Amino acid sequence: MNISRRAFSKSLLLAGLGCAAGQWPTSRAQAAAPSIEAGTGFIDVHTHIGTYTDPKKNLSPEALISWMDEFEVEKSVVLPLTSPESTKYLQTTESVLAAAKDHPDRLIPFCSVDPRTTHAGSVKALTGMIQGWVDQGAKGFGEHKVGLNFDDPLMMRVYEACQEVGIPLLFHIDNIRGKDVPGLKRLENALKTFPELNFIGHGPGWWASISGGLDQKSLGGYPKSKVQPGGAIDDLMSRYPNIYGDLSAGSGANSISRDMEFGTEFLIRRQDRIMFGTDYLAPGQHVPQFELFEKLVLPDEVRSKICRENAIKLLKLS
Repeated sequence: MNISRRAFSKSLLLAGLGCAAGQWPTSRAQAAAPSIEAGTGFIDVHTHIGTYTDPKKNLSPEALISWMDEFEVEKSVVLPLTSPESTKYLQTTESVLAAAKDHPDRLIPFCSVDPRTTHAGSVKALTGMIQGWVDQGAKGFGEHKVGLNFDDPLMMRVYEACQEVGIPLLFHIDNIRGKDVPGLKRLENALKTFPELNFIGHGPGWWASISGGLDQKSLGGYPKSKVQPGGAIDDLMSRYPNIYGDLSAGSGANSISRDMEFGTEFLIRRQDRIMFGTDYLAPGQHVPQFELFEKLVLPDEVRSKICRENAIKLLKLS
């Protein structure tokens, strides 16, 4: 069944907005910057602040929060980008921590460092650096979007340090950053090497792998065909309890919308390890996740888990 007013209206404030059950606000005209009450709305596990590629489109923390109000997002994880392949304009951990300090009820900071930096040259050094950021409020590591093979020794040091500190790691996979092969064998190597580290999957290479029958080129794209049997995501989730999925960006939305029947079944099957995310990073950006969730027919409890409860549990949010 679809979302009901009784089961999920508190989370989306549908009653206060006068929306019918199953209808979510998609523009400011429908929802004029409502106040988000504590314990309601989406928790978005993937946003950014600052400049991504266009210097004319800087996203301030205040602009992010205004967008969150418009679309009923109670809290957002803000991810730094610290690797040269990840963005034209780096976004530092310090800027993310500062924004979260100014808006502690709305923004959840993550931390990140490029594994190739000389001052992060050992697991001990990385552990100390990451622990220092966690002591300042960081709830996870990412976006881990680095131009190396996913299980390169430098990358594996980061995973070891995050496991030691005890925070999850949100990664990006494609043919340029976090490079892997069809079947995600490099990711699997990391999953089994660091079983106490919770990994959160994101990016074209990760979400293309909802399907089997991939070639190397497919890991860098947005396939539109029906999902084929043998997808690496289902396989890995069935064998490794430490892998989660972040539904953000075009890749996340496409993975479900390309085959709505399979996508709906997948979300129900993996309901405890999938989290809502958008990858909102620039003013005026179109976000397909809201439209996707208007179309999805999911049990209320599944929708609630994906939209907020799984993030609360994994990130240990109060």
